[in-house]
Amino acid sequence: MRLGVLDVGSNTVHLLVMDAHQGARPLPAYSHKEELRLAEHLVDGDRLGEEGAARLGAFVREAARIAEDKGVEDLIAFATSAVRDAVNGEDVLAQIKADTRVDIQVLSGDDEGRLTFLAVRRWFGWSSGRLLVADIGGGSLEIASGIDEEPDVAVSLPLGAGRLTRDWFTADPPDPEEVRALRRHVRTEIARTVGTTARYGRPDHAVATSKTFRQLARIAGAASSDEGPYVRRVLTHEDVVEWTARLATMPAVRRAELPGVSAGRAAQLLAGAVVADAAMDLFELPVLEICPWALREGVILRRLDGLPMGRSRWPISKV
Repeated sequence: MRLGVLDVGSNTVHLLVMDAHQGARPLPAYSHKEELRLAEHLVDGDRLGEEGAARLGAFVREAARIAEDKGVEDLIAFATSAVRDAVNGEDVLAQIKADTRVDIQVLSGDDEGRLTFLAVRRWFGWSSGRLLVADIGGGSLEIASGIDEEPDVAVSLPLGAGRLTRDWFTADPPDPEEVRALRRHVRTEIARTVGTTARYGRPDHAVATSKTFRQLARIAGAASSDEGPYVRRVLTHEDVVEWTARLATMPAVRRAELPGVSAGRAAQLLAGAVVADAAMDLFELPVLEICPWALREGVILRRLDGLPMGRSRWPISKV
């Protein structure tokens, strides 16, 4: 079966076409993405502006055409925090559905955590024992822990790298007082969740997904993406502490010169590092292993399993 997954994220909108069937790992066949930065198109603080809505609609139309050209049987479309946070998000998606017949479902933060956890469990397998999975997105941080394919606990916090950069930093590089204030805020928010997660036991294997963690691992010396997904990549807390301090003194243009850091993500890497530092410290995680699978793969696996998404069935948009 050829599946298409349309991921409407806070930074990037991504169409991934995969060949998949039950009992086999999904194989990527085609990828098309664009950095729309929808979170930056929120006007009056919580409304998706006309330009952002128009650009999203145009991308979805293009994605639907590409999916048809690539022979996609089912197109699964979902949106995360940028649309979730917009008070007019459902209206925007309803208009897109009317124009394109693509039904985009808004995932809750807990849904993101559970689906990402599923992908990580399938990648590493049962030998990992109790997993703890951390994911830093543009708008939120997800942390999930469990011993099965469904986590015992999944927590979502509004601590995404893009959101924090916009809300807390006013200069490039930011004033040291702004960095300290953000650090206090992030640690306070994460600390509230530690007891809820820790009550289920220490993890046997701590894993990270997301662009932020991959970039931090890369600048700390991990293998590049050119070496393929099967190379083991890790990120130590010691490296995160060192690089957080170094990133705080760099303007975005210098961060973009670091290995694996794109110009579009450079500005928010410091805030992401602050979150990574706090999560690894408060959850007592000296090392995180980077997983190449994340939310999109979790969505595909759930679809293949034929399981309901959350409390309702996953809507499938026929191409």
